[in-house]
Amino acid sequence: MSRSARLAGVALSCAALLTPAHAQSPEADAEAAIALPGIDVEGRGDAGGSLTSPSLDLRRAEIERTPGAVEVIDAETYKRTTPALTIKDALDYTPGVFAQPKWGDDTRLSIRGSGLSRNFHLRGVQLYMDGIPINTADGYGDFQEIDPSAYRMIEVYKGANALRFGANAIGGAVNFVTATGRDPLASVAQVGIDVGSFGHVRTQASSGGVHGNADYFITGSWQRADGFRDHSSGDSARVSANVGYRLSENVETRFYLNANTVDQNIPGAVTREQALKNPKRANAGNLAQDYERNLDTLRFANKTTFRIADTTTLDVGAFVVDRHLRHPIFQWLDYKYFDYGGFARATDEREIAGHVNRLVAGVTLHNGETRAKQYRNSQGEKGDLLSDAKQKSENLSAYAENTFYATPTVGVVTALQFLHAERKQDGRVATGTGSKSFDEFSPKVGLLWNFAPGMTAFANISRSVEVPSYGENSFANPNATLAKPQKAWTYEIGTRGAREDFTWDVAVYRMEIKDELQCQDGTNLGSCTVVNLDKTVHQGVEIGFGAAVLKGLFVNGGDGGLITKGERGDAAEVDKLWLNVAYTFNDFYFDGAQRVDGQSIKGNELPGAPRHFVRAELLYKHPAGFYAGPNVEWVPEAYYVDNVNEQKTKAYALLGAKVGYDAGGSLSAYVEGRNLTNEKYISSASITDRATLTSPLYEPGVGRAVYAGVKYRW
Repeated sequence: MSRSARLAGVALSCAALLTPAHAQSPEADAEAAIALPGIDVEGRGDAGGSLTSPSLDLRRAEIERTPGAVEVIDAETYKRTTPALTIKDALDYTPGVFAQPKWGDDTRLSIRGSGLSRNFHLRGVQLYMDGIPINTADGYGDFQEIDPSAYRMIEVYKGANALRFGANAIGGAVNFVTATGRDPLASVAQVGIDVGSFGHVRTQASSGGVHGNADYFITGSWQRADGFRDHSSGDSARVSANVGYRLSENVETRFYLNANTVDQNIPGAVTREQALKNPKRANAGNLAQDYERNLDTLRFANKTTFRIADTTTLDVGAFVVDRHLRHPIFQWLDYKYFDYGGFARATDEREIAGHVNRLVAGVTLHNGETRAKQYRNSQGEKGDLLSDAKQKSENLSAYAENTFYATPTVGVVTALQFLHAERKQDGRVATGTGSKSFDEFSPKVGLLWNFAPGMTAFANISRSVEVPSYGENSFANPNATLAKPQKAWTYEIGTRGAREDFTWDVAVYRMEIKDELQCQDGTNLGSCTVVNLDKTVHQGVEIGFGAAVLKGLFVNGGDGGLITKGERGDAAEVDKLWLNVAYTFNDFYFDGAQRVDGQSIKGNELPGAPRHFVRAELLYKHPAGFYAGPNVEWVPEAYYVDNVNEQKTKAYALLGAKVGYDAGGSLSAYVEGRNLTNEKYISSASITDRATLTSPLYEPGVGRAVYAGVKYRW
């Protein structure tokens, strides 16, 4: 059976399993009309809300007009009930996203197989903070600037569905959104403390409010951890703030500040045997050379929103970012970045010939200059200067997306993005000088069908492009063949929706990629050989759902019966057993003329990602705010770490549990245990062409850990 046929079979089986749960209740059947699918442009900023930063409900309503897989995550669902250590805690139950911590805040993040081969930094996904780029202008990203406890919501755009950001990444984009003083949950003061295994301590505080036409929100955290592994300790301090001012009923401006200082030791990758037998031990080379990643960042931005008419809004803004990376690894890297840019985005929604039509168009400029100096690493100290280059990156993207509702429930989506990018290097010491420019178009067509209140089906065909960064291109050799952009055509169908006792988000996709960028070798952190693969395919199934499997166990009846069709009850008076599941099926493989040492690898699996990934949680929820239950992370099959498919990681299942109190009021508290069976496993791996038993490619997972936290707001 072909891979495509197997994928279709999995998709049909999943659809068959889910269909009964999707049946409408009698209440839904009784609704005679379906509201027009428009976004209430006029409603932005009303009822005391913010024009520049719409509420959670408005943001969710807006991005769910995307004919593809998107998510809006309410940060309150994790930051008051978990230690929120890394981005993994925030994205754990988002299907299609594979986030695995390595050490400290560093995490290996992949969406639909993007950046699988990166053994350092982030590639393939664009990160934003309040719409302001976190990635450098040439495409790299770091997780050290992300504090999961700082945000009000997180927006996830998978693959080509990130068009609104002009994202230069085939994996998509993630936007972290802070609260404003006008947010209903903003309080005069909130404080929190989390403590846990391996010397983990974090304190967090925030404050927000409204004063006349002005509002403010500020949040900060300090964190310290010894780390599970040797040489993995680190500490950080982070601050985010914004101040908004309502200039008139229809104009609001907001200023943003974000500052971070992070010092982190790096334990390094080890062999498979070392990772599974002595997971706490660091790589000997990392210890001898005192590998670290230390970062200071300062980011300023402004966004102003104009409500031009009842049907039209315009957002304009600008940003500057100053970043200093001090990074002793195989060499002592001293990089200074200065990024700057601006954006404009118009949204117009009106009726045309009796049909709702929504047009979104914008332009984004993201430029940057990097002074990249590399010194000899002398046992962790900066030695002689080895290379010096001045690098300049320019990115200009323009995009437009139009949704025309041919009927009140069916929207036809057409979109186009243009990307112009330039990479220029002025070599000063032991580096070359050169430049490269790229011009790429990415079209998209799709359908949205609001087949019932709160229920949507979608389909799209999209193209996405990602141009290489300086890590993929070297100008040292003027005769070298520079890397090409990686390009993907994606075919996607899915559905999402929510009822009182059931929510779901399902997508099936196929990405046909040309010139996929792959980082090979993986034996030295910060150094690898990047090649363009011939043809590859990333396809899969993403299923996320939540369901009240039992209801009224002890409150309002106590019969503990299974929920039946039409059974409701007052959510404020009924306890329930809630199941939350995220399942990802990955089928990534070589489909071109790729060879390793003369051996064809067509049909081989792409290394770096598990074929099946399951995250599930079963929580008892009492209406008074008490909750408790187990959770599991399950990778039932080991995945390959090399292109020839000879060396693998290890299958694993991690058992966790948590108990806590959160009634949505002033006080919340939790205790959580992770990896309670103390499983020895591999959480992340680098990849190479052909691995051996002694290849240091593996990052051990964290052992048994317990965390506890409490938060209070006035």
